[in-house]
Amino acid sequence: MSEQAQPSAGGRIELVDLARGIALLAMFVYHFAYDLSYFRLIGVDVVSDPGWRVFARLIAGSFLAIVGFSLVLATRNGFDRGNYLRRLALVACAAILVTSATWFALPQIFIFFGILHHIALASLLALPFLFLPTLVIALAAAVVFALPFILGHDLFTQDWLSFLGFGPWPLTADFVPIFPWFGCVLAGMVLARIALPKAQESGWGRWRATSAPAKVIVLGGRNSLFVYLVHQPLFIGALFLFMQVTGPKLPDAEAAPFLTSCQRSCTGTGTPKEICERVCGCSMDGLKQANLWVKATADALSPAEIERAREIGQSCARQP
Repeated sequence: MSEQAQPSAGGRIELVDLARGIALLAMFVYHFAYDLSYFRLIGVDVVSDPGWRVFARLIAGSFLAIVGFSLVLATRNGFDRGNYLRRLALVACAAILVTSATWFALPQIFIFFGILHHIALASLLALPFLFLPTLVIALAAAVVFALPFILGHDLFTQDWLSFLGFGPWPLTADFVPIFPWFGCVLAGMVLARIALPKAQESGWGRWRATSAPAKVIVLGGRNSLFVYLVHQPLFIGALFLFMQVTGPKLPDAEAAPFLTSCQRSCTGTGTPKEICERVCGCSMDGLKQANLWVKATADALSPAEIERAREIGQSCARQP
């Protein structure tokens, strides 16, 4: 996201900026849908919906592949340590800014290792691969992709090692662990090694945006870090304004499946339906008051929190 395509012998490769800009447009679609879902303005739970989850992973993978591609592109005429460190510092500062902002705005699901954090660390991890043969990079990418499936997710269960991608999936608004996602960066490097030598002779390296829409997309791709940082505050601000104008939001999109499941389990024990409706409604309110609702609907409660949720349910059942 942060790596900028550098001028080549034949000029800047704008097609790389275009690809990054298209990935930004896809990210806009996902994040706007995510915001609508978070504020309960639509009935779809974007975080858990299979289609949206696949879409989000394709977007993240495309960004990381472009990072790897751009790293090779930026260093093919020599490694400029000053430019590299400057870009790395910008991404690292942006990642810290995202963590700080979400810590205050979304403390229960704040971002501690999202796409920017991954790009910053991956930019360091990828450096040695710049000096290795293409085949070695391709084999390393395959290993990185396969390792989580080979080793499973019980290798490193400590919270501070969750960024590796082997432990339990943490509750966070954006999570892009090293494994298997670093494989996308390495795959982008392999693609660059294969494609860049043919860029000028094939013509795609000399492509330039001529239409207004293409120029806008290329401009966004060229300034992707800035666009990434400002788009969510703009979306959220617009939605807040919309909700102020239109009035109350729609009912909680997650309440219906929770209540349905709860009432089905309750009535299955022979308890009258009317009592089950009251107990489940009370339990939902109790979970929200205890700040456990988000984790409960995401099935991410710790053992202690599960016990607390059970106590809430029992307390509701004892009420007259």
